[in-house]
Amino acid sequence: MLADKDRIFTNIYGFQDAGLASARARGTWERTKEFIDKGHDWIINEVKASGLRGRGGAGFPTGLKWSFMPKADTRPSYLVINADESEPGSCKDREIMRHEPHVLIEGALVACYAMRAHVCYIYLRGEYIRERERLQAAVDEAYAARLIGKDNIHGWDLEVVLHHGAGAYICGEETAMLESLEGKKGQPRLKPPFPANVGLYGAPTTVNNVESIAVVPTILRRGSGWFSALGKPNNTGTKLFQISGHVNQPCVVEEEMGIPLRELLDRHCGGVRGGWDNLLAVIPGGSSMPLLPAAQCQDLTLDFDTLSKLKSGMGTAAIIVMDKSTDIIKAFARIAYFYKHESCGQCTPCREGTGWMWRVLERMAKGQAEKREIDLLFDVTKQIEGHTICALGEAAAWPVQGLIRNFRHVIEERIDQYQAAHKRAAE
Repeated sequence: MLADKDRIFTNIYGFQDAGLASARARGTWERTKEFIDKGHDWIINEVKASGLRGRGGAGFPTGLKWSFMPKADTRPSYLVINADESEPGSCKDREIMRHEPHVLIEGALVACYAMRAHVCYIYLRGEYIRERERLQAAVDEAYAARLIGKDNIHGWDLEVVLHHGAGAYICGEETAMLESLEGKKGQPRLKPPFPANVGLYGAPTTVNNVESIAVVPTILRRGSGWFSALGKPNNTGTKLFQISGHVNQPCVVEEEMGIPLRELLDRHCGGVRGGWDNLLAVIPGGSSMPLLPAAQCQDLTLDFDTLSKLKSGMGTAAIIVMDKSTDIIKAFARIAYFYKHESCGQCTPCREGTGWMWRVLERMAKGQAEKREIDLLFDVTKQIEGHTICALGEAAAWPVQGLIRNFRHVIEERIDQYQAAHKRAAE
């Protein structure tokens, strides 16, 4: 269990004020100038040594990503912070922006300095109205105190611009976000070129998740060795977990990477509704990750490597718990509808395939399908996965694959029940 002294987000529940004075009392903006005086490379090397991996879903090493930015380029450099938190089940970045906005702004300054950027855009989810107001108030406070802006006390000019999206899930994909920031339709770009070379306005750009940026100043203050000692090898540090669904107390909590799932649920969520034996399945990383049945959850530890070995993923660590009252086929038909609705329509496999999968799952939920269609459905997910410009194809295909891998017997039983009922009715 994570000790209180090791928590990075000490006001995640908002028991104290989110303003600058309270943030400073909690240690934010402490020794920031000292880090900047140590140079660009020192910061990047500390972040690399800490083992921090991106907290937005893909888990790419953050320090390595920063090192891809050019060191001498005539073009300006940009940092874009991805606050378009639209993954169903995910709500951690919202709490950071509500209650710890100065932690994020300080992280933005340090990260921008490390990558030689003088402008930071924070792209907020369309539905996050109050969060934008709270974050804008904190940005205004930071400007007024000359913590950011031109000729600030840290000696690195930084403009922070908040950009409010219009509620499209696809704009959470980094290149679609850049298109949207430029005022165009939010559709993903082909890669390469990658944003570090040709990003926002054709200039070098790094896109990072809110949590990835917010943890950096604390890592620098306490040292990379402190952060890398927490968690497991290659899965270091602390992580904000958000647990929803059939638990007694849904919550957002900061814990050590690699915490056992059962310990997390029992300690912070009051356990699974109806007890551990009532657990049916868990989606471990937001709705786009394949589910894990209860049998695999017994000794499950929550980290990137363990979950990928089980053909699932850590994602944003948005854990959706389902007990035995869940109609598992109906639940995944609902998830499939979400991805059908949010597909930008640029790639044919995703545009056509998401709607097709949803319609088949709706029939399967009622039992109005043939058993041969189960394999056909799985085959279609493989035709979508890996054949699209961005990862929305995978996000739509993986949940369906997880359902078929682990709950094929439920689909078959539903079909048998429907056919038996119809046979009786006909007789």
